[in-house]
Formats: sequence, structure tokens, C-alpha cells
Amino acid sequence: MWTHDSPGSILILEKTLFGTLQNGSKVDKYTLTNSRGLEVAILTYGGVIQSIILPDKNDAPADITLGFDTLEDYVNRSPYFGAIIGRYANRVANGRFTLGGVEYQIPLNDGVHSLHGGHDGFDKKRWDAKPIEDPARVGVELAYLSPDGEMGFPGNLAVTVRYTLNNENELRLEYFAVTDKETVLNLTNHAYFNLAGAGSGTVLDSVAFIDADRYTPVDDTLIPTGDLHDVKGTPFDFTVPTPIGANVQLDHEQLKHAEATHGGYDLNWVLNHPGDLSALAVRVTDPKSGRTVEMYTTEPAVQFYSGNFLDGTLTGKGGLTYPHWGAFTLEAQHYPDSINQGHFPTTVLAPGERYVQTTIYKFLAL
Repeated sequence: MWTHDSPGSILILEKTLFGTLQNGSKVDKYTLTNSRGLEVAILTYGGVIQSIILPDKNDAPADITLGFDTLEDYVNRSPYFGAIIGRYANRVANGRFTLGGVEYQIPLNDGVHSLHGGHDGFDKKRWDAKPIEDPARVGVELAYLSPDGEMGFPGNLAVTVRYTLNNENELRLEYFAVTDKETVLNLTNHAYFNLAGAGSGTVLDSVAFIDADRYTPVDDTLIPTGDLHDVKGTPFDFTVPTPIGANVQLDHEQLKHAEATHGGYDLNWVLNHPGDLSALAVRVTDPKSGRTVEMYTTEPAVQFYSGNFLDGTLTGKGGLTYPHWGAFTLEAQHYPDSINQGHFPTTVLAPGERYVQTTIYKFLAL
């Protein structure tokens, strides 16, 4: 355990064993705690955010992110709960892309498409770790070397992800990567949030603001059409704070593409201030508890997903079940299938270049 204790500035970093993989590799949990009662746990398996304990407006704590109590559950049945997603977040049409005149095929694990880097992505890797101990923040630095050809992607790719927590309730995620061969890269984190408390019901009453005037519409397999549509006058307009459930069941083609039976959100919003880490990108508030998460990012977009494929049969931490619409994600990213859509922001990384991304989740109790 490492503790920095000065007047009004307590920061604690604790490392514990979380479990052991079948190959004998140990998986550790790094727990970060600040002076305001915010506690974040990070696993070296998948870089998973395993828990986020946040006090409400009455100082009552709750775990606001979905997940599991055991390593076995993360290995065998996790729908990307809290994980680092790579090499390529979101979908790649038909699992194919071309670089330098060479066509590459990556595994199809979402119907006829590839999702989140294939069936054996970064979410299923054990990452090397070292603590970050600083008077202003505590955290953990994770590192993974993805070999040339892994999941069909070219290039030996060295990736570093740093999670740090400060006393302003900011959880900062910093991503870095370099390659020895031209490749594609789109990294994000897939934390599922329920600000009322994970397993406490749906997120339909949570009020969302997304600073985005446009989104990328998709076909019925959730691949972008290549167009950019205005959110105004649609269920996708969160430029004015709106409850997530206010329009989720409207008869709209894009909502049905996301979840055919009941409707849902699973789309890419084009942020109005891409690259500006000082600009508020997203804010979501649970009106009853006052718990709020804000997102700031250098990425050009956010995938907002409303937990459409949770169905109440998945048992998580503490034996709680996670219902349909039981969480939302805020996945800072480049647009889905960018590698096959030339007018989308590029996701190509060349030798000699350095991939850099920063995303901040700031937690409040309003």
C-alpha cells in the first residue's frame, strides 16, 4: 500500500491479488482512493475498471459500474465490462480493411463483422503493471505488446495505458502506442455505468447531455452508412439535457437497428469540439442520487450505448442482476469502421508516429 497524506489531500494506492489465470499468471487489482471517498479498482486482466465507488449527494457510497467479483467470470462471460478495447474499438465491416494495397482479414465475431478487435482482443489480455505514485495522483500504468499478426492486424504494437485518480474526482485514462509496421488502431474503455448503483434498475431516468450536433447513422448490422446526420428533431438530440428513456422507444429506424424489439441507443456521436480536452463532451446525472459523470476527451467521437443486450440473466457483483437498459457506456473513440470510410477521421498509425489519447471521467455528486 502507498499513501500520500497531507492536509486535505489523502491518496491511497493498494495492490492485491484478484485471481490466477489457467496458465498460472497472476492477476492483480490496483485500488485507487482519494480524499473525497472515490474509490476505483483496476485489474491487470483486460485493464478492467472493476469497480467505481462514488458517494451520492448525501454521502452514501455505491458501486456505479457493472462487473464481476471473480476473475473466472471476467474470462468466461464478460460483455467487455470495464475493459480496454483494442486493437480496434467498435465494428469493422466484414472484418476487412486494406493498407498499402494489402488486404487484411480479422476475425468475425459480430455476425458478418468484427467487433472490438476480434474474439481475443485487448480485453482478454493480461497486462504488465507498475504503480504510479505522486503527491497529486495515484494510479497504475499498464503495458502490452501485441505481436505482428495478432487477430490479423499488422505490426508489432506496443501499447501503454495509464489510469490515474486525483482529489478532484478525475479518473484520467491516457493511451500511448507505437508500431513497427503501418497498422490501424482505435482504443477505448468499455465501462458500463449506472449512477444509481450497479444492479439497481435501469438508467432510463438518468439525464444525458452530449455536445454533438451530428451522429453517424448505421445500417441494420450497425455499420455506418458513411453519412453524417443532424441530431436536431431526432431521438439522438442530447444537446439539451434529456432523460435517456424519454425517446428510446420511439418508432425510429436507428433505434430499431440498435435493439429491434424495444429500441435502444448504440450509436456514434460526432463531438462538436474534437481534440479539445477542456471541452465538456458528455454529462450524465442520476436525478435521485445526484451522482454525475462528465467525460472530456481528445477523441473525435463517443459511442453511447444503453445496455440493450443486458437481459436480467447476467449476475454480477454481489449477486445482483443487470436488467435491460441497466447501464450506459461512454466510449471515447474514432468513428466505427473508419478504416473503410475514407472521409472519416483516420485510424492509421505508421512507424515513427505515436498514438496518443486522453479521456477523463470526472465524478460529481450534485
